[in-house]
Amino acid sequence: MIDVKTEKELDRVIIPKSWYGLKFSADEKFLFASGGNDNWILKYAVKNRKLILSDSILLGKKWPNKISPAGIEIDDASQTMFVVTKENNSLYVVNLLTKEIIHKDTLMEPAYSCLLSANKKELFISLWGGKKVLVFDVASKKVISEINVGENPNELLLSKNGKLLYVACAGDNAVAVIDIAKRKVLEVLNAALFSDAPTGSACNGLALSEDQKTLYVANADNNCLAVFDVARPGFSKSKGFIPAGWYPTNVKVIGKKIFVSNGKGFSSLPNAKGPDPSKHDQEVNYQHGDYKNKQSQLQYIAGLFKGTMSIIDEPTPAKLSAYSKQVYDNTPYTKEREMNAKGEPGNPIPMKVGDDSPIKYVFYILKENRTYDQVLGDMPGGNGDTSLLLFGKNITPNQHKLAAEFVLLDNFYVDGEVSADGHNWSTAANANDYLEKTWPTSYGGRGGQYDAEGNREVSNPDRGFIWDYCKRAGVTFRTYGEFADDYKANIKTLENHFCPYYTGWDESVRDTTRFYQWKKEFDSLLAINAVPRFNSMRFINDHTEGQRIGRPSPFAHVADNDLAVGLFVEYLSKSPIWKETAIFIVEDDAQNGPDHVDAHRTTAYVAGGFVKRNFIDHTMYSTSSMLRTIELILGLPPMSQYDAAAEPMWRCFSSAPDLTPFHSVPALVDLNEKNTKNTASARLSETFDFSKEDAIPDLVFSEVIWKAVKGEGSIMPAPRRSAFLRTAPNDDDDERKPKK
Repeated sequence: MIDVKTEKELDRVIIPKSWYGLKFSADEKFLFASGGNDNWILKYAVKNRKLILSDSILLGKKWPNKISPAGIEIDDASQTMFVVTKENNSLYVVNLLTKEIIHKDTLMEPAYSCLLSANKKELFISLWGGKKVLVFDVASKKVISEINVGENPNELLLSKNGKLLYVACAGDNAVAVIDIAKRKVLEVLNAALFSDAPTGSACNGLALSEDQKTLYVANADNNCLAVFDVARPGFSKSKGFIPAGWYPTNVKVIGKKIFVSNGKGFSSLPNAKGPDPSKHDQEVNYQHGDYKNKQSQLQYIAGLFKGTMSIIDEPTPAKLSAYSKQVYDNTPYTKEREMNAKGEPGNPIPMKVGDDSPIKYVFYILKENRTYDQVLGDMPGGNGDTSLLLFGKNITPNQHKLAAEFVLLDNFYVDGEVSADGHNWSTAANANDYLEKTWPTSYGGRGGQYDAEGNREVSNPDRGFIWDYCKRAGVTFRTYGEFADDYKANIKTLENHFCPYYTGWDESVRDTTRFYQWKKEFDSLLAINAVPRFNSMRFINDHTEGQRIGRPSPFAHVADNDLAVGLFVEYLSKSPIWKETAIFIVEDDAQNGPDHVDAHRTTAYVAGGFVKRNFIDHTMYSTSSMLRTIELILGLPPMSQYDAAAEPMWRCFSSAPDLTPFHSVPALVDLNEKNTKNTASARLSETFDFSKEDAIPDLVFSEVIWKAVKGEGSIMPAPRRSAFLRTAPNDDDDERKPKK
């Protein structure tokens, strides 16, 4: 609770599983707050400038019971509370005097916010997963109207005269302005920095100035506020932009002050309270989904995003002009870069979307969770730290050979934080509003589930994943394990476009087995000249199973993964399509592991007939850079503002092909090696859930792997968070040092 006059914090209370949903009573004597996956609303009395918990309103049993309250609205006159939910997609109507649920409606899609009309007769509900605003009649307790808006509608804002409803639509970079009387969208305000920009602004907060003439829009993914003159409804116009912090999630105006909540603060930070086995009890019970005690002692990647509050004076026209320039200077995305990428004439990577490439086939392999220093920290010529090395040349000889014979990439960063957003980043160059805001609760042990990888429609990008872009462009495609779990497609587009016998997430199956599964189908497709142009694949076992007794050791798992990669590249290099092939290999996320540059820095590899040999590329690249390169080869447009802005990996390619085949090397460790030692980390590993990637906190898991390699008494260095922009373009010379 903040005093807006003095700009000082008055009080702070902890809500263990809080989420979106906060509402004062009309007299400001009580504050109601969503308890998230505890499935209750907490009521705080405001006394002597303090928040005192006075009551709770139960909607049902706690998680795993799926409810999860979000937006809250109150009719003080009738003592009625309205609550919408995101897990069971419902509206609850509660009598505040008796705390009884007097009505419940199923909304079909996850909801985000709700807001009463000026006359309190209607309730507006933003259907987060449904591109709609529902109109609920309070008297009849029925949904009486639906108003179509943009993708991922979230925040709602009512004009002071009650005639207009503003709706932030994250996926469309826009705000829909609804004429309430006519039940229709009066105008749409494009809040992106450029017209017709792809997804990537993520509008998710709204505020009107005191005179109702200016609208402020929080653009989470652009790290700014968009400012509109809305004095003439239906004829609104842009006034400019104001820079904010990292991922602004909400904005409010009080007097002449603008308050902006920055969801991720200002930058990543060093993990000063990193894992130290001498300072915590290894015997704590860490059952799946309950890591609260552990997380309080070890800083986790999501826990390092410390939210901040920016307080900004409403700018004069001159100041707003300066702010706008700063925002444009900050962004790496431009409309010109969207269709015309950086490169060089004659390079196999086209500079213009749709231009031809001599490369016909793309093979895109996603692996699981390693930093650069953990694997390639011992590579000559690379920016590595051998003190952080876990799986060096003796464990990963094939990946070292790939990096040496083709291109060493020592300045490559994943865009995702964890697998939940990492796989969407890896296949869509973005994680949408829903996914960004929900994965921290499940990964933080506060309830929730793994909604990514096509497991829940609301987490999918509206325009689809890279396979959807291939389908629209007439580019043939197939997937092997990626978005195809349990021998079925996770999304409709991949139906009949996946290998029916390729094993998805199952660490009891070796990656070398997956290689032979792929080889069998590849041979049959090659025989009939039907190899798809885009092929996605998962090799998962570098994830490992920690020190789980009786299961393959981390060395065996990583060596198996390495051998599969080597066999795969070798087989393609000896095939008749080698000259026309490009192979891209990357981790979906870096699993919070130690790296001396940044915890997002990871291993990435490229190979193929047109890939340079014995080359070191220090260019700053990201997951989006790799996707941008693939898109340019296949003639696909960018999927978001991120890949549109990212530097393509053209420096890794040469106009003169080198068709020398790659020769894999055998594993240098026993692939049958099992964990046998009954250590504290082994006992901890027994409690982990390996049925799905990242079902355990990655910092805890990274520490277990560290101890398996370095010894039970060793201390894993803290993950490093660097404050440079990983998606920024870089115009320096070809050979560069990592830029901080």
